[in-house]
Amino acid sequence: MLFLITGVSSGLGRAFAQGALDAGHTVVGTARRAEDVAAFEALAPGRAHARQLDVTDDDAVFSVVGEIEAQVGPIDVLIANAGYGHEGVFEESPLSELRAQFAVNVFGVAATVQAVLPFMRERRAGHVFTVSSMGGLMTVPGLAYYCGSKYAVEGILETVAKEVADFGVHVTIIEPGSFRTDWAGRSMVRTQRSIQDYDALFEPVRAARQAASGNQLGNPAKAAEAVLKILEAEKPPVHLVLGSDALRLVAAGRSEVDKDLREWEELSRSTDFPDGHQIASN
Repeated sequence: MLFLITGVSSGLGRAFAQGALDAGHTVVGTARRAEDVAAFEALAPGRAHARQLDVTDDDAVFSVVGEIEAQVGPIDVLIANAGYGHEGVFEESPLSELRAQFAVNVFGVAATVQAVLPFMRERRAGHVFTVSSMGGLMTVPGLAYYCGSKYAVEGILETVAKEVADFGVHVTIIEPGSFRTDWAGRSMVRTQRSIQDYDALFEPVRAARQAASGNQLGNPAKAAEAVLKILEAEKPPVHLVLGSDALRLVAAGRSEVDKDLREWEELSRSTDFPDGHQIASN
């Protein structure tokens, strides 16, 4: 199979690519820096292809996908992985950092998926993976911008999964927990602290995250193995939570939503017209 994986210079992207190459597949990986291109192709000459790409450049994304389809071959699997983390209390964080976060984590993913889908739809085959986060299904203080971007990815791709289901195209949103990558290190942008009122809440959270960097629970190689297993599934999941920490924290976050639904059900129902139209579920 031919994989297209964005953001293969490090972290989960590199692990997904290495896992696919080790399994005998061909991988086209994208990286922002020119120096990472040759290093990636050296992993498996002839089967590891690299393209320099900034996923925030829509025209470049569509051009690269078209070139791969024409010159390398039909893309069987997309893993839209490129992204980064932003850490900062919401009130302290400039809105420019929110726009930058969404430009990569949301619009970059959307462009990549939209560029690949026409080819998969026409072939009536393909599997789209997007790397979200456990922070796309629950929240943590100090990650408002990051969680917001991942919630957006969840909403977009869950919808896309329903739209393409009849075309033989599968969509799986990956929600990793804490994996032993540079996400909490060089791959994270941190807003400087400025408001003392948030010290008691946020300083322990920031300190704990920095202390855990390099000793996270998740094994990136095993995440790659999990993705390859999903490719073998007859009915792959739309949501794939990876890591026992993610399972625990996502379940706790979802239970809080369920609790609000139950406790305020009567008030929720009170706003209906008695003869109104009920929306059908899909």
